[in-house]
Order: sequence, then C-alpha cells, then structure tokens
Amino acid sequence: MTTRFVGDTVVLTGRSLRHITRSPDTIITTTLMPIAFMLLFVYVFGGAIQHGSGTYVDYLLPGILLITIASGISYTAFRLFLDMQGGIFERFQSLPIARPAVLWAHVLTSLVANLVSLAVVVLVALLIGFRSPAGVLAWLAVAAILVLCTLALTWLAVIPGLTAKSADGASAFAYPLIFLPFVSSAFVPTATMPGPVRAFAENQPVTSIVNAIRDLLTRQPVGSDTWIALAWCVGLLVVAYALAMRTYRRKFS
Repeated sequence: MTTRFVGDTVVLTGRSLRHITRSPDTIITTTLMPIAFMLLFVYVFGGAIQHGSGTYVDYLLPGILLITIASGISYTAFRLFLDMQGGIFERFQSLPIARPAVLWAHVLTSLVANLVSLAVVVLVALLIGFRSPAGVLAWLAVAAILVLCTLALTWLAVIPGLTAKSADGASAFAYPLIFLPFVSSAFVPTATMPGPVRAFAENQPVTSIVNAIRDLLTRQPVGSDTWIALAWCVGLLVVAYALAMRTYRRKFS
C-alpha cells in the first residue's frame, strides 16, 4: 500500500509540475509581488523606519519570505479548484489510485514552486544589499522552518480549493495571510505599535516565525521564538492536514 501511494504521488506530482512549467506566469506572478514589496520598503520607506542595527533589507527579508509563501499557496487552491471543476478528481476516483496521492501531488507541487520563488526573492535581496553571517546549519534551519510553514499553509489552502464556489473564492483566502506580516515584527519593531495592535502582533504566529528566521540569519542565540515558531508550524500543519483530508473524504464519500 505504501509503495503504491508513493508511486501514485510521484506520477501525479509530475503531472502538476508539468502544468506549472507550461504556465510559468504562475511562479512569476507570485514572485513579483513580494519583490515589489521588498523594493518599495527598502528604497521608499526604509530610511524612515527605525529598526535597530544592520541594514533594513536584512531586517525585512524574513517577512518578505513569508509573504512569498502566502502568495504562492493561493495558486494551490486555484489549481485544485480548476481540477475540481474539470472533473479530474471524479476520473481519478474511478482509477486504482491511492486517494491521498491526489492531494499530496498538489501539496508537493506547491512546495517545489514556493522553494523556487523563495530562492528568487533571496537572490534579489542579495543584489540589493542583503548579507548574512549565518553558517550552513543556520541556513538549513531557516530552510526547515520555511518548508514547514509552506506545507502547513498549503494544506490549509487545500480546504478552500476543494470547497470554493468560484476561482476567486478559492484564491481569496490567502489575502489575510498576506496581510498578517504587516501586523507583526516583519517591517517594524512591535514596540512602536499602540497597545492593542502590539498585543496582537506579539502573539500571532508570523512574529515568532519572523523573529526566529531573523535570529538565525544574524547568528543570534536560539531563543524561545524559534521553538514557538516550530510549535506554530507543526501545530498548524497537523490541524490543516486533518481538516483537509476530512473535507476530501466528505467531498468524495
């Protein structure tokens, strides 16, 4: 059963990846917006923002990476919706295919596409002055956090992809996720925010994830933010996966 699931997932992931290569505007679109935000904040607003030591692009990059992921996973929901409308899922139901493999293919495709987008964003950040003293292990830890975050948000995107009534509805759920970094420590220190906004910003997951990535990239000691960020990512991944699979089973029971 495990061998069949892995084989089916590999085949269906290849199918989804081919769709992306035939439509590269998907990755281009999801990458351009975060890059535009980064350039806007660095070159327009950065000089007026007090963020502590170092360059503003160093401070800003972790939040931009999360916006990149949030932008990318909206296309997962969109592609799932198109497959639902095209009757692909019904066709797969009539074939001897492991049922979870259909969803895992979309999730793994999202992971690959988001990793490409993240790499492009980091490259642009390097071109405009980003520098990090972090070693290999720190970069691997950053990559692990970003992969966990991508998987968690992608499984969350599966739910509207399966249940939305329109293409706009399938992808619109990502808008709040794109907005969350703006009410966190991603762009300005939370200490500069008024009371209620500061309380929300300091206790929402983006702040912990941003702080954890920022500490790793600047070679700061691993603090509580790293463990809190991991707890948020793993917890959201478990809950999102369970809800997505439940929704899928109900949809095709």
